[in-house]
Parts: sequence; structure tokens; C-alpha cells
Amino acid sequence: MPSWRPQLEDLVSQCDNPCGDVWVLEQDGERLVGRTTLQEHAPPWGWTEQEKGEPSLYMTTSMTDPAFRGFKPGTLMAWWAVDRAATLGLWWVRRDCMFPELATYYSSQGYDLVREVEFKGHRLFMMAREAERLDLAEPFHR
Repeated sequence: MPSWRPQLEDLVSQCDNPCGDVWVLEQDGERLVGRTTLQEHAPPWGWTEQEKGEPSLYMTTSMTDPAFRGFKPGTLMAWWAVDRAATLGLWWVRRDCMFPELATYYSSQGYDLVREVEFKGHRLFMMAREAERLDLAEPFHR
């Protein structure tokens, strides 16, 4: 996506998020590979009252450096969120997106489409994956 912005200042400005934490994926402490935000609560639209009451993480604003596409950093971050949620004793990782292609990509990471909703003139794909402990190194060995 053209929105990849690896500037440190941009990431620092997003760290003041009262709803969650910004996490970065880096290579050897020198190069930024990706970033995501994990929030304790999903936004109020698109989820039922029951779903909003279930312990979960909401994953948002994920981006990766296209130069690392072959290493699947987006998948690593998505699976890390699933493992982190399980470690914290939570039930789900939830996320949403506006593009069908991105929903397909998230499906390849094990996230299920829960429903589609209209929000502010956009179609959103509401997705979730049950939290579970994962061996994050296993899928990336070739």
C-alpha cells in the first residue's frame, strides 16, 4: 500500500494513543519492518453488544515495508497478536478493513469474516480470530 511511512517521527506521534499501544517490528534494531496498534476495545461500530463484552484485542493501523513482503511480516504481526491475546487470557483478536483484497489476506492469516457493515459510506469487513498460543517461528521455517 502506498501508505507505508517508515519515519520514526510519524510512529512516535501515534504512540500517544489512549486506547492502545503501538508496536513495531524491526530488523536488527536498525530497520523498521512494520507496525501495528493493539487496543483493548474494538470501535463501537460493527460489533454486537455481546462481542463488545468479550475479552479481546483490536488490531488496527498495521503496515509493513513492501521490501520485506517475502518474509510475511504482516502475517507474523497478526499471529503475534493472536498469541499475545492468549497469553493475556483474552478470547479474541478483532480487526476490520475496507478492501475485499485485504479481507482475503486477513483470511489467509486465519481470521474469519464475522460480518460486513456500512459505516460512514464505506463497507467494512469485520474479522476475528480466536486467541491461541502459537509457535511464531514454526510457519516461517523453510
